[in-house]
Amino acid sequence: MRLTTTTHVSLDGVMQGMGGSAEDTRGGFTRGGWALGSGDPAVGDLVAAEYGAAAGFLLGRRTYENFAGYWGAFADPASNPIASALHDRPKYVASTTLRDASWPGTTVLRGDVAAQVADLRATGEGDLLVPGSGVLVRWLLAHDLVDRMTLLTYPVVVGQGVRLFPQDGPDLRLRLVGTTTTPTGVTVQTYEPAGRPAYAATAPHPDA
Repeated sequence: MRLTTTTHVSLDGVMQGMGGSAEDTRGGFTRGGWALGSGDPAVGDLVAAEYGAAAGFLLGRRTYENFAGYWGAFADPASNPIASALHDRPKYVASTTLRDASWPGTTVLRGDVAAQVADLRATGEGDLLVPGSGVLVRWLLAHDLVDRMTLLTYPVVVGQGVRLFPQDGPDLRLRLVGTTTTPTGVTVQTYEPAGRPAYAATAPHPDA
């Protein structure tokens, strides 16, 4: 099973509160809804297709609780492709604190989470999709557990909020394997991890 991540970010790397003003107000964040404000139906089509193609989902605790409260509450999941996929397919939550996983089809991963995720990757077919879940994505990258990473980058500078990658953290080189742009300018870039970056010792002399 291939582990893939999908993250919506602004040009300045913010991922907090992309879906609505009340979605995530941690740290006094007041600019939620910046992604849905683009009003681009092509993004919704891309996301629906990605969820529909996933064999299962891996989520962090915060994302799981948000999803369970929204997508898990659909009266008729079959009426929405995202709700249908999340309802029908297995969901795994990486958390040491989650106690209530009442959404049917949910398995909480505790203990040696890295080993359990590695086991999931080694069995089954299709994609194990990680939507959002910034803390989990960074942890998976640090443990070399990500096979493919997709960023949907919106042409907006949010100016505050939690970013996908903090100011200080491990370095990573990525190989671009696919790119497209929606009508409103959202760029969809798919990468595969490719080890650590190469750093030049000195800059070439301009007259060289």
